[in-house]
Amino acid sequence: MTREFFGTDGVRGKVNTEPMTAPTLLKLAMAAAIHFRRGDHRHRVVIGKDTRLSGYMIEPALTSGFISMGMDVTLLGPLPTPAVAMLTRSLRADLGVMISASHNPYDDNGIKLFDAGGNKLSDEVEAQIEAHMKNNPASHLAQPHEFGRAVRLEDAQGRYIEFVKNSFPRGLRLDGLRIVVDCAHGAAYRVAPSVLWELGAEVIPLAVHPDGYNINKNCGAMAPEAMRDSVVLHHADMGIALDGDADRLIVADEKSRLVDGDQTMALIAQSWKENGLLNGNAVVGTVMSNLGFERFIRKLGLALHRTPVGDRYVVEKMLEAGCNLGGEQSGHIVMSDFNTTGDGLMAALQVLAVLVQKKKKASELLNLFTPVPQKLSNVRVASTSVLETGSVQAAIREAEKKLGNEGRLLVRRSGTEPLIRVMAEGDDESLVNEVVSSLCATIQKAA
Repeated sequence: MTREFFGTDGVRGKVNTEPMTAPTLLKLAMAAAIHFRRGDHRHRVVIGKDTRLSGYMIEPALTSGFISMGMDVTLLGPLPTPAVAMLTRSLRADLGVMISASHNPYDDNGIKLFDAGGNKLSDEVEAQIEAHMKNNPASHLAQPHEFGRAVRLEDAQGRYIEFVKNSFPRGLRLDGLRIVVDCAHGAAYRVAPSVLWELGAEVIPLAVHPDGYNINKNCGAMAPEAMRDSVVLHHADMGIALDGDADRLIVADEKSRLVDGDQTMALIAQSWKENGLLNGNAVVGTVMSNLGFERFIRKLGLALHRTPVGDRYVVEKMLEAGCNLGGEQSGHIVMSDFNTTGDGLMAALQVLAVLVQKKKKASELLNLFTPVPQKLSNVRVASTSVLETGSVQAAIREAEKKLGNEGRLLVRRSGTEPLIRVMAEGDDESLVNEVVSSLCATIQKAA
């Protein structure tokens, strides 16, 4: 079944344009309720959000939809995406909803849905929800005496803070460490500094004053320059940058050098293997994971399983392969011993645990491999079907031939925009750049 509204990570778009309008989101909630109502028990949905102004429009639209279908709603307020996944399980809810467009600017927003186990929905379930949206969901409205109720969970932030702290090894503290944490004026603006402070760190908080418009604006994981500067200014031991919904992490060592998700996963994988904590004798990455990371993982005696881009595909492969560690170069890191989705704050704590245990500086621990030169370019097109044209297919075959066995080429459609993404990597940087530029020119010409 094809999907019209859902992309690689839920529903996302410009606010007050389709599908991110109040009437459509009301219908989405009604359709999701139809799919997730099972049995005669009181059905519950939990709803969290980030700090975008449009959350004040979207939250009541969804709430009305669920209540009209007989589902009770528990409102969490501003909380990270992984907190919503956790509380969906903890509260025995039938469905979890996160209102966020992650790292996008404030005028975008989105909806991420979680099942009762705290897992993001499969393509098949999303397609079924879309089918309900198109098939008059109002025909399933509850009778007045069956309406749901809405309540606010007042201690939601405190529950998540304790949950995150419990992922940090018992007996360890962060005493003596000075840590910069950039919260992107987003969902973690309160909880992230609190977790680090309660574990004993001296915390320098950045971007913790959301105003509805400034989420991700020149801050956070997508713009970590302020975090890097603050690490130098305050002589910090490490910097942490989260994105708007705090499910991804970018780190800076004490020298302000940035560390992406591949390097962070490499450290966690090495530490867990040394301590007998790594399951499946493998790590799960994506097609974007750097070749240098794959070579390092192999040197550890482990396998790297690759999936399409998107942390829900990572989670699916982790379940299939029996792995407890997976993630993306972009900083989504999933540790299934603790949570069902990417959690930037938990991933940061795993890095900090190694710093404390080994009594080493971040720069000594967080550069475990040299990344292979990698270039990514995007080509905006009228239709992504341009990929099927003969000239583009011939150019792809020629590019793969040039890179040979020591390189990799990835050409894919964006899941959220009319873009073709072209990525190449290999030991010869000039060849990588040449291959990407040439292929992008061919796609542009054929578009």
